[in-house]
Amino acid sequence: MTLGTFLLVTAEQLPIGLLTSVGSALSVSEGTAGLMVTVPSLVAAVAAPLVPVLVGGMDRRLLLLGLMALMTLSNLASALAPDFAVLVASRVLVGVAVGGFWAVAGGLAVRLVAPANVPRATAVIFGGVGAANVFGVPLGTLLGGFSGWRVAFATLSALALVALLALLAVLPPLAADRPVRPGTLVRQLRDAGVRTGIIATFLIVTGHFAAYTFVSPALRDLAGIDERYVGPLLFGFGAAGMVGNFAAGAALARHTHRTVLVIALTLAVAMPAFLLLGRGPVTGAVLLVAWGLAFGGVSVGLQTWMIKAAPGAVEAASALWVAVFNLSIGLGALVGGVLVDALTLDALLWLGGACALAAALAVWTARADTNLR
Repeated sequence: MTLGTFLLVTAEQLPIGLLTSVGSALSVSEGTAGLMVTVPSLVAAVAAPLVPVLVGGMDRRLLLLGLMALMTLSNLASALAPDFAVLVASRVLVGVAVGGFWAVAGGLAVRLVAPANVPRATAVIFGGVGAANVFGVPLGTLLGGFSGWRVAFATLSALALVALLALLAVLPPLAADRPVRPGTLVRQLRDAGVRTGIIATFLIVTGHFAAYTFVSPALRDLAGIDERYVGPLLFGFGAAGMVGNFAAGAALARHTHRTVLVIALTLAVAMPAFLLLGRGPVTGAVLLVAWGLAFGGVSVGLQTWMIKAAPGAVEAASALWVAVFNLSIGLGALVGGVLVDALTLDALLWLGGACALAAALAVWTARADTNLR
């Protein structure tokens, strides 16, 4: 599962480090190139609730294998795309794979470990998110810089094939626990804890990706960092994210509500601080790491929130959460693309901070929910 989440996040976010090279090669602006992030995220938002509903009681092992095969083929298509339209079309398939895989895998911890260990097990599964930020996206950026963006996508396709073979060898049969039906999804939206988790997810992820999608030009233009050092700094961001992921996993086992609140407040400070205090290579790098540390806890924090808010319908709640998470990635990238073309990079960081602050307020209102303590 960790390997799967690693490849999902790498596939979805890889274009963040390739916007300039793809835009130049295919004659589109950086804002338009941002559609490579927006499109799969929006498709994943639709696929996350639909895939579990459509497959019904299908063995989850077979489902996960099929989705990883789709990931392999879609990234190969991206590498071979003759123009930007075909490239975006291939990213639609990435979105289907991401949404379906994540919706099922995100809630598997409750079936594999004792209830007290669910936050830590979830942190292990989502360790792939941090690993993607540490190794996947930065290495893809570096590989794209040295060998071209097509090589980066082809390499990802090859790695997805390796992951498919590994899952085929080690993943046990996973019979559907409680098949998800449309009515189950609707009922989850009536739960106050689930609604708060969805609102917090929407705000945090939208704000983050509005800014982070364009972190490369921000490091270059706002912090004055040479283009050669952007890749290594993204390693730092991802490494901090891995630390944040596992630190949050440990804290969530004791204080779920408090941990998610601290994550939201830290992001509310870190992004505007990057704008106000990061006008130099050293402070810019330090604040980027702080930003990564906080965001590293977002996936495990909010997934754990959803599991605790809906203990009787984990897959349904996870499907809704994944849908909103990916919708927010796409919306954030889209809003970021509009703002960066129409205004300035500064607006993205202010937006990110404001969204995180609003999320913190939403989380604070759920302080009395005993399931979330």
